[in-house]
Amino acid sequence: MSDQRVLGAGEFQSGEFRAPGKADPFLWIIPLVLTAFGIMMIFSLTSQTSLEEFGTPFAIGFRQVQWFLFGMGGMIIAYMLPPRFWQRFSGVLWLFTLLLLWLTLIPGIGIEAGGARRWLGYGALRFQPLELLSLVVAVHLSKVLVLSEKTGLKAFFSVTGIVLTLSVVPLLLQPNMGGTILIFALAMAIHVHNRGWGWPLLFGGTGFAVFFFYILKAGYRLRRYLAFVDPWSQPMDSGFQVIQGLVAFSNGGLFGTGIGKGLQKLNFLPAAHTDYIFATIGEEFGFIGTFGVILLFILWTIRVCGTCRAMTDPFLSSMVWGISVSILLPLFINLGGVLKLMPLTGIPLPFISYGGSSLLLMWIKIGILLRASREVTAG
Repeated sequence: MSDQRVLGAGEFQSGEFRAPGKADPFLWIIPLVLTAFGIMMIFSLTSQTSLEEFGTPFAIGFRQVQWFLFGMGGMIIAYMLPPRFWQRFSGVLWLFTLLLLWLTLIPGIGIEAGGARRWLGYGALRFQPLELLSLVVAVHLSKVLVLSEKTGLKAFFSVTGIVLTLSVVPLLLQPNMGGTILIFALAMAIHVHNRGWGWPLLFGGTGFAVFFFYILKAGYRLRRYLAFVDPWSQPMDSGFQVIQGLVAFSNGGLFGTGIGKGLQKLNFLPAAHTDYIFATIGEEFGFIGTFGVILLFILWTIRVCGTCRAMTDPFLSSMVWGISVSILLPLFINLGGVLKLMPLTGIPLPFISYGGSSLLLMWIKIGILLRASREVTAG
């Protein structure tokens, strides 16, 4: 991918995409299966909480269904928009998203929860701009790298570096370490696709050192890191959630306890329907269930990689690559935290975890990928 020819600005502006062909149905069928499974799990995991807070066991589950319907609408709209739209307005969308990120930091506008300001909205209706940022960074950075004729260190600092820095500064102030890691890794992946591995590898190591220092600087992050290293040192405090997640996997065994029969959701495992939903899948459906989820993501990745390899237009190829990575990175970050491979960062499991803005933007991304796959199968 890194040896792909990069067009100059004039050549790129005058290029034309091919007439639409037929979209790859697996790009939306597999996410649909994952979303349906996630909604089923959310109904199961939140029935008691919904009954206590809203007087009905289905309230939280129906909220996710509503967001899914919004997501379907978003996918259709994104599917109808031609690639030229994203090429032309990527900068405007990026600046608008940066504005939303800075608005979260203003008291009275941004919604504070858990010591962080990451949301906008009113009442139960909340939107996390990070979800939109992962999309617009994938699109805008792809555009500016394809347009730029700079290579080597100049391209890394003056193109990728500027987009990355302006994007993560408000995330660091929220603070949102998980989102910072996500956008940093996404920017590196897009740079690799367009310019090769060299500088991302070097500065990826530097970024890891800065990340570790950032952990040590803040007490709550240090406690989270220590809980990751040795959760049993404080089993009733910082290590509680990690331990309960592992207990959920242990309870599930090979085939699981059965849908609705898991015990960890009964106030033992915090965030059972959000960050730790994969652990509850492991409890109720066992290794077979968790393997099935991972297998679906693998099959989807194979299909989208085939679409990306078939792209002949540099911008489309980079955009498809970036959007695909923006969907898969949360998967790796979430599973890494739940399986105790890395500290938990609060990133939801794509298509499955409870969360309206995450589900909505995931389906908008699917709509863009579907439209891009039509360009591949055309003529």
